[in-house]
Amino acid sequence: MSLHGTYDDQNIFAKILRGEAPCVKLYEDEHVLSFMDIFPQSKGHTLVIPKEAARNLLEMSDAGAAEAIKRVKKVAKAVETALKPDGITIAQFNGAPAGQTVYHIHFHIIPRWEGQDIAGHGSAGQADMDELNALAEQIKAAL
Repeated sequence: MSLHGTYDDQNIFAKILRGEAPCVKLYEDEHVLSFMDIFPQSKGHTLVIPKEAARNLLEMSDAGAAEAIKRVKKVAKAVETALKPDGITIAQFNGAPAGQTVYHIHFHIIPRWEGQDIAGHGSAGQADMDELNALAEQIKAAL
């Protein structure tokens, strides 16, 4: 899909926001929902999705973007505290050529450990749900 277009309220993240699709929730407030990525590139890969109906960062309001990045930082700090990675990649893709696969604004928080490769974006296998839930409990305890 191109960089610009019409927001599709049937995308998977919109469905998750409405409670029509499940997620392993970490954090929620009036601005965002954060949950575990079920196709994690690394152990503890989390997503933060703003509640604003926008396809990407370029289509978000300035106020919504500001509130979202505050929550991205909050969740990233919890991931750091809980999992103690050597680094953290924070990514946000805009348009298919940039790697975006779900057309609702979202941020990836990907813990990284020295010497450990990560799965490619969009090519990781599905996580074991018991492991995902256990990781979520660790991260929620750090929030």
